[in-house]
Amino acid sequence: MVTQIYHPMHKGNLPILALLLILSVRTEAQPNPDPVLERIIETGRTDNRTMDHLDVLCNRFGGRLIGSDAYENAALWAAHTFASWGMDVVMDDVGTLPVGFNRGPWFGTLLGEEGMHLHFATPSYTSGTKGVQRGPVLLEPRTREEMNQMKGALKGAWVLIGGENTGFPVDISTEADRYRDSLIDDNVRIRAANADIRKQNREREARGKESLELLKENEEPALFYRDMVEAGILGIIQSAPVPIRVLYDRKNLHRLRFDSLPSVPDIKLDEHQFAVIKRMAEERRYFQLEFDIRNHFKMGPVPYHNVIGIIPGFEFPDEYVIMSAHLDAYDVATGGVDDGSGVSPVMEAARLIQEAGGRPRRTILVILWAGEEFGLYGSRSWVARHADSMDRISNLVNRDGGPTVPVALKVTSAQRPLLEDIAWWINRIDPAYPFALQELEARPRPLVPMYTDAGPFQVAGVPTQGFECADPQGTHFDYREIWHTERDLYNKSIPEYQNQAAVATAVLVYGLANLDGLLPREGVYLSPVPEDNRP
Repeated sequence: MVTQIYHPMHKGNLPILALLLILSVRTEAQPNPDPVLERIIETGRTDNRTMDHLDVLCNRFGGRLIGSDAYENAALWAAHTFASWGMDVVMDDVGTLPVGFNRGPWFGTLLGEEGMHLHFATPSYTSGTKGVQRGPVLLEPRTREEMNQMKGALKGAWVLIGGENTGFPVDISTEADRYRDSLIDDNVRIRAANADIRKQNREREARGKESLELLKENEEPALFYRDMVEAGILGIIQSAPVPIRVLYDRKNLHRLRFDSLPSVPDIKLDEHQFAVIKRMAEERRYFQLEFDIRNHFKMGPVPYHNVIGIIPGFEFPDEYVIMSAHLDAYDVATGGVDDGSGVSPVMEAARLIQEAGGRPRRTILVILWAGEEFGLYGSRSWVARHADSMDRISNLVNRDGGPTVPVALKVTSAQRPLLEDIAWWINRIDPAYPFALQELEARPRPLVPMYTDAGPFQVAGVPTQGFECADPQGTHFDYREIWHTERDLYNKSIPEYQNQAAVATAVLVYGLANLDGLLPREGVYLSPVPEDNRP
């Protein structure tokens, strides 16, 4: 590119010093014209449908837990949508769950002198109520003696339990019952020992000696869970920080059977309301709680799938560039951010490439993963079944970090010359979001997959270089606020960022698919994984 050194405002040439300064500025050369990339960017500016896809995911299907009708419907919709864009589609079998789960509405009210609507949620794969259920509130028993004294009063009551909500329900397994029984027995011994210590302390006090410290009893939420359920409680209630986070019954999911499902609700109640209700219960004031929780199960086995859209490569069809996100989402909200903010730009990127008439040299796989939230089920399964293809994957671009905007891509020194043209095109999308290539520092190659669906590919040594993202407009987005909570909604995504991410992803992936070779791997990882640790 020739630097212009004359301007009509000047009567003559620029002064020599100014000329030297201008000539010293390095300018990036414009790459060769590419009509496909031009059309991708133009369509992305004028007809961007990223938020339309997100609207369908969140507001037509809602929370997309594997094993739910919402997930199955979303997967079928995504497959149909890919096919309508002219893509080949694979519904990729991952596995089955022994039972399915569908969440309906939930309501709760405090009935009494300080009546109020209750703010709460329940973990997935836990029980709902049997219609509208109303009853008094008791504090959980802490000793066997208390349990025996309360047995008659527990029937038809809600029970406040200790601890603080982590998102997971109280473990209802037989192993958990045995563990709680061991704590109960241990507490009997501790109380006996403390009785002896108190006796000693009275003698020591009389002699002017320092008192011995009492032993601490074991504390466990719902210590008498099985006994309380057998006594006929309506459900258990635990304090929950706001926003409320609920996950699923992780410990028992794969051994649940339709004829032995959870039988009482596990309610996570707004910590502020919990404190009020606990005080009222301690003061033995008369009031009742009323809940209507519509948690429903379905008979299994319930299959679940990755959804794979394919844009075939015309020159190297057996080499791949992958762009992906996880389709599943916790159902306490609608998965608008985790990972609707990944799925919708990835889908739109595929549409933009197809709409622009893109014919990549390598095959582009657009993969919407299943079961990421349950332990990377979909990506782990796919990598294990395609182990012989890992050396033919140029790069995986996975989006699962929130609705912020791409501002950089970290690359090795060997990769930089190959990606400078791609960066130039990304910088053409919207000047409000300047884009740069940054230096990638090699990191240890992991031995086990963790965190997100890029993990299994990293274990296999595949580059998983995705965008570095930021919040340059200062929208005050906070991922921790929505992560697995009731606030993970459509309106938490940021349309301008999402639209830009879709176009940038399309440009990056199409550009990678058209390189002369696979993206070099030297300098991405520090060392290989031993053979016996490969998936």
